[in-house]
Amino acid sequence: MSILKFENVWKSFGEGTAKTDVLRGIDLEVEEGEFLVLLGFSGTGKTTLINLMAGLETPTKGNVTFKGAPITGPGPERGVIFQNYSLMPWLTVNGNVRLALDSVFPSMPSAEKDEKVAHYVKMVGLSHATGRRPAELSGGMRQRVNVARALAMNPEMLLLDEPLSALDALTRANLADEIEHIWDADRKTCVLITNDVDEAIVLADRIIALNPDGTLGEEFRVDIPRPRDRGEMNHHEGFKQLRGAITKYLMDVGIEAKADETKILPSVTAIHNEPLPKALTDAQGSTRTDKYLEFSRLHKIYPTPKGPLTVVEDFDLKLDKGEFISLIGHSGCGKSTVLTMAAGLNSISKGVINLDGRGVVGADPERAVVFQSPSLFPWLTARENCAIGVDRVYPKASRAERQDVVDYYLERVGLADSMDKPAVDLSNGMKQRVGIARAFALSPKLLLLDEPFGMLDSLTRWELQEVLMEVWSRTKVTAICVTHDVDEAILLADRVVMMTNGPQATIGRIVDVDLPRPRTRKALLEHPDYYLYREQVLNFLEEYEHGAKPKANPASKGETAAAKQEAA
Repeated sequence: MSILKFENVWKSFGEGTAKTDVLRGIDLEVEEGEFLVLLGFSGTGKTTLINLMAGLETPTKGNVTFKGAPITGPGPERGVIFQNYSLMPWLTVNGNVRLALDSVFPSMPSAEKDEKVAHYVKMVGLSHATGRRPAELSGGMRQRVNVARALAMNPEMLLLDEPLSALDALTRANLADEIEHIWDADRKTCVLITNDVDEAIVLADRIIALNPDGTLGEEFRVDIPRPRDRGEMNHHEGFKQLRGAITKYLMDVGIEAKADETKILPSVTAIHNEPLPKALTDAQGSTRTDKYLEFSRLHKIYPTPKGPLTVVEDFDLKLDKGEFISLIGHSGCGKSTVLTMAAGLNSISKGVINLDGRGVVGADPERAVVFQSPSLFPWLTARENCAIGVDRVYPKASRAERQDVVDYYLERVGLADSMDKPAVDLSNGMKQRVGIARAFALSPKLLLLDEPFGMLDSLTRWELQEVLMEVWSRTKVTAICVTHDVDEAILLADRVVMMTNGPQATIGRIVDVDLPRPRTRKALLEHPDYYLYREQVLNFLEEYEHGAKPKANPASKGETAAAKQEAA
């Protein structure tokens, strides 16, 4: 039996020539007790769709009904959990949950309200924090309060608008599991908006993709038995097939090749890549391609009131020229600390980092960094932002040649039509494209990427991963990418380097990724060894999820995936 129904629903914003159709001809029925997930790229109308369900928007055309009656506004029978927390900062955890009960059940006895508040706060695991205010809570804890508040209103339907997107991967997975347990216990009808395919499969009875033009796309039934354990699903053939089918569909409808081939990269050499004088070459020895980048007994120690705190300890790693390394581990394990030391932005406490035979001292354009936030100058255009540093790096090139370098890489990342747009007018994904183009335009010896796609939705991240791989395949620059995304780590890297938990974090294990290049996400999902690599990384992260200390030395360079799996 359907509890909520859309009949030929359109939603438009603006008028006349400025009119934009966000949703087009939506026909949808949500069954009572089901867990429905709506999945799509940013800008496909997901949030508008759930706002129509919540009564926060009204359709331009068509009907939206709940139990046969038109939805004319918000109602307590439809509890909404938003991406942001929307908590009252002056109220405690209990106070924020109690506020919802006071508004929905004003005549309920106070003792009964207290009992309900305690029940739902305990359900989301916050009984130890009842007296804390939002400023004293982590992001994950604030979202738990949001969940408890929505549940306390005893809604018949839960509407979840990307409630986990602002959380780190581990907190996100744990809270998703809690939402599933709550749904399983009460069998409330749930509609979840997300851009994470794995999250959708773990939670859903049914997944519906949203197309970029605002129409409903393909529907996928999830027949995997519950409860669904993430680790076990890595072996489940149904999960692999469904994951591959959804990924292929979303990439086919949402990712288009945007790179043009109109620009040719001029034959100019960056100053840090020019041959050294013969006397210096003789003194240093010939430039090597093996051990091109060396981390030797690297430590990072911070002074604290309680004494020295060792964040990274005995980090030893050697990279060959042109190698791509992914650095992965739980939050706080020192991944970004290692990266910023390699960039020369963070001092080395003990040990040494050598690049191309010379020690790393201070920041230098020979080591280009792409951060999670691209840090563009908002008043400059994409072209002008990308040009920063190019003049210094190519002092012998003509102005036209330097401009060609900038334009070439902006085209490669799909910004051929947006070069002259100010950064303030660019989307987050487009800004990150400028950051990637800017880094490659410096022709660095070492490319350092610090969770470069961490602020983007999953599907935009896929697109930029493809862009990054395509540009990297042309330059073969030595690269290190810090990430918390297992699939991203495997997709990009020749080796995945896994770090133990901090403090005193070090390398816990290294996995060689022997998968063919050039790589695409669709091709990798079909490769027979892909899920074996994924299992190794997931098992490591699970082992260290609760603060475990290292048990074994990392795998040596050259150890095969098969040998490591056999040893495991």
